[in-house]
Parts: sequence; structure tokens; C-alpha cells
Amino acid sequence: MKIDLNTMITEGRNPASENIDELPTEAMLRVINQEDQKVALAVEAIVPEIARAVDAIAAAFQQGGRLIYSGAGTSGRLGILDASECPPTYGTPREQVVALIAGGHKAILQAVENAEDNRDMGVDDLKAINFNAKDVLVGIAASGRTPYVVAALEYARQLGATTAALTCNPDSEIARIADIALTPVVGPEVVTGSSRMKAGTAQKLVLNMLTTGAMIRSGKVYGNLMVDVEATNKKLIQRQVNIVLQATGCSEAEAQRALSACGGQCKTAILMVLARLSAEDAQALLQQNRGFIRQALHQQGA
Repeated sequence: MKIDLNTMITEGRNPASENIDELPTEAMLRVINQEDQKVALAVEAIVPEIARAVDAIAAAFQQGGRLIYSGAGTSGRLGILDASECPPTYGTPREQVVALIAGGHKAILQAVENAEDNRDMGVDDLKAINFNAKDVLVGIAASGRTPYVVAALEYARQLGATTAALTCNPDSEIARIADIALTPVVGPEVVTGSSRMKAGTAQKLVLNMLTTGAMIRSGKVYGNLMVDVEATNKKLIQRQVNIVLQATGCSEAEAQRALSACGGQCKTAILMVLARLSAEDAQALLQQNRGFIRQALHQQGA
């Protein structure tokens, strides 16, 4: 079946770069940079829709649901990048944010022929992780018509799960299927059809907002500090100390003592210092308040 690429903005020819191959290197790069500057504005235009998605994801987390990404090619890899950063940054279980890519693990590093056109694979990959109605599915496809993603969204809708579509083409197929359409329209690429560029950047910005927003709404951030960060190397061990220092104003020695007493849990250490609690009492208070430091402090009267 012939695919009409002419209807897709991401496949259009950009007049600003029609002669880019003739430009001096610095001028060439300025054209790219000027086009890139349009991306943040395109994302800004859909902040209300992103907010709806963030609230849906946070609500799913509270009910034990997950955030699942489904994508192919660059879109799939961006989902994997975003999902893989959640456990070390926010201390989340690895199964809470999961990214699926057409073609499986091999497709992370190299293209897998015809994988994105395989509708059955889009559904089978969801079934393999026991996708259910409590989960949220975000389908990612710059074009908005990738069969692997279309089928995944259709299946998720059948189960009654909340769905969102992240695409850079308005009125796309996946946007029509999903409950929430996330469509930052960035215009045609500097290199015609190379949607890893502006479209990919827009997708990365939106994915950043989805997980960061949902983690903030889940109590994973206090002020602007990542209070559930996992200390998996020397840098992050020191970051934990710095976070306790910044959150409480205590001495470095006190921060280290608190972290040692609670097994390296930033959030608990902060509450220990601010509310003058033992590790056990701080952990219990946090559990009563679903991990939110501010709520725990308010309950304690600190």
C-alpha cells in the first residue's frame, strides 16, 4: 500500500534549508540552530495537553499502574532513554516505566527491517508485559502512522487503559486513537524527512516533562531536589549528601550520619533532620504520607 508522505508536515521540504549544502559550515549550523529554536515553542503550545497526560500518569502510579512507551526507530529509542533514567534518578522500580521498541532489543542499536510495520508485534509486546487497564500507554511516532504503535494504542483502548499519542503531525492516525493527543508541530526538518532532528528533539522534551512531572506529583521531588535518587556510584553518594545539606541546612557530618542511619535514603534522612526523628519514625511517617516530605512535616508540625 502506498504511503502518502506529502500530507505529513515532518516530510515536507524546508525552504530555510533548501541550499544548505552550499553554505559555509558556520552558516549551515546557524540554519540548524535557528530551526531548533522553534522546537521549544512548539512544545510550549501543547503544555495543557501534557499536563493532562502527567496527571493521568501520576494517578496510575498511585493505583499501582505503570507508564508504558511504545515506539519504533528514533521514537522507540527516545522512549527507552527516558524510561531507563527513571530508576537511578527517582528510585522507581524498573517495571514502573517501561519502553517497548519495534524489533526488540536488537532495534535499540540498529534498524530491524519491517519491524515498525508489524501490527501483531505491537500488541504481542504489550501482552508480554501483562499490560492492563491500570496502565497508561504513550505511543510515540513522529509520523503519527506507525503500524506497530497504532496497533498498540488500539489494544490499550480496548482494555480501557488511558492512552496518549506523541507525534509531530497534526490530525495523525495515532492522535485520533488516543485519549490525549500530544502534537508539538515543529514543521519540516532541515534535512527533509530526517525526523530524528526537530521532531526527535520535541519528543525528548515532552518525554522529559511526562516523567519529571509525574515523579514530582508522586513525591519524588522536594523543592527541586531529587530526594529518591539512588546512590550507585561515588558521584551519587556525594549528591545524596548535598541534597540533604540543601534541603535542611545541616552540617555535612550530620547529613552523613542521617544517611548512614537510614541506609542511604535521602528522603528519610531529610525528614530525620528537619523533624528530629529516628530513622524508623521518619520512615513510618513518610509511609503514612505516601512519600511526600511536605505532608509528613505538616503532620509532624515541623
